[in-house]
Amino acid sequence: MNYSYTPKGVCSRKIEITIEDNIIQSVRFTGGYHGNSQGVSRLAEGYEVSESIRRLEGIDCMGKGTSCPDQLSKALKEAMKE
Repeated sequence: MNYSYTPKGVCSRKIEITIEDNIIQSVRFTGGYHGNSQGVSRLAEGYEVSESIRRLEGIDCMGKGTSCPDQLSKALKEAMKE
């Protein structure tokens, strides 16, 4: 399954995710801090969706109440509803 998500409250403008058999195959951020988004993407790839959500949910960036990792967890939740 390929899923595209528009993050809210962060520098990134888009998150594209590929999930197969409940395992994250790839994550690509558009916009934001390239090094950080690459790191988050690589750390999420190969893990079960629920495990990534558990690890990423609630991470805050500079008092924004969210972050790119947190937005990825929201994207994963939405993708699993589809």
